[in-house]
Amino acid sequence: MQQNDDDLLAGEDAGSEYDGPSKSQVKRDMLALQALGEELAGQSIERLRSLDLPEKLMDAFVHVKSIKAHGAVRRQLQFIGKLMRTVDPAPLRLQLDIWAGHSREGVARQHQAEHWRERLIEQDEALTGFLSDFPEADIPSLRQIIRNARKEKEDGKPPKHFRELYRAVLTLIEAQHRAEPS
Repeated sequence: MQQNDDDLLAGEDAGSEYDGPSKSQVKRDMLALQALGEELAGQSIERLRSLDLPEKLMDAFVHVKSIKAHGAVRRQLQFIGKLMRTVDPAPLRLQLDIWAGHSREGVARQHQAEHWRERLIEQDEALTGFLSDFPEADIPSLRQIIRNARKEKEDGKPPKHFRELYRAVLTLIEAQHRAEPS
């Protein structure tokens, strides 16, 4: 029994249908993961550790920070992109957006930190309220930063401790947010 050419072509098309992503889509996804890895590589090691990444991926981020040669950095970032295929990128993207201040919640936490910083510098009794909201705070360290911020403000010095106080408050606010059930 002989089939004509039309039947052969129709049979080949019907048997070779593939519902998976195209080769171009796979490459776009891979490049997106590599770009996410590059963004993460630009973050501090402390921030990366807070993400609870797989050990091999975390080691790759630590290693890329020690590399000086451009070509080696590029290869390491490609390796990070490959390792990124094993993790869910959505929570990582969300955390990057929060760190960059792009999410409403992240911006709200930053405003809350600015508000607390102003109150802590201006009012002595604000520390008591702050500590009731954030009992895990390092009280002696926080008191010292507040004293230094007040002194530098009085002396008209650059706002080194002013910024340090903001970072300390924001860190506590973000830690409390991560600890809250979703």
